[in-house]
Amino acid sequence: MPVSVEALPVADDRTWGPAVLTRYHDALSRGLPLRISDETGATLSFDVGRWLRSSDADDETVLARCTGPTLDIGCGPGRLVRALLVRGVPALGVDVSEAAVGIARRNGASALRRSVFDELPGEGRWTSALLVDGNIGIGGNAPRLLSRVRDLLAPGGHVLVEVESGSAYVHFTAIVRGPDGEAVGSFPWIRIGAVPLTALAEPLGFTLTETWSSDHRHFVGLRRW
Repeated sequence: MPVSVEALPVADDRTWGPAVLTRYHDALSRGLPLRISDETGATLSFDVGRWLRSSDADDETVLARCTGPTLDIGCGPGRLVRALLVRGVPALGVDVSEAAVGIARRNGASALRRSVFDELPGEGRWTSALLVDGNIGIGGNAPRLLSRVRDLLAPGGHVLVEVESGSAYVHFTAIVRGPDGEAVGSFPWIRIGAVPLTALAEPLGFTLTETWSSDHRHFVGLRRW
């Protein structure tokens, strides 16, 4: 069900408080999934082990579309930034997790511990921006996040977004679980498919350029005008 922008939380990836960041750090150090569920108890996929590995064939379909300076928003351990730099594409990752940024840097990726809503290098000059691995959910407010991304992109630049299959657009509280299943923290998040994402993006200054799928993952390309 559509929700008015005014009813949504102020988008900010710093909604990941200390308890959530601690659990994320633990998952990164062990290469294990971050245990997260929604309010109904359904498990959410935060596949930290995959993020720690090198880019895979699905990732390559995104990377091939990055032909100029690229900003990876919520870069995690930096696998996509590293892959872009190897192929000679200038790239920078930003993430609020000190542990994730540390891993990215040790692995040769350029990364800053910073929120996407902080002042960032190259504002208004990035050719591409990435919101993959569910990062369209950052802050639980897609319109505000997309507005911020538009400010970061150069005119004619594009954002590549990983989306849900189908036409879902769901806002919820993601609950982070400890080793014994106890709730240790939470943050606002969304799930959104290509159709509702496009409907949100067009009034914000984007045009849909393409949609594609690779195996079980789904993506949307939106160009800033």
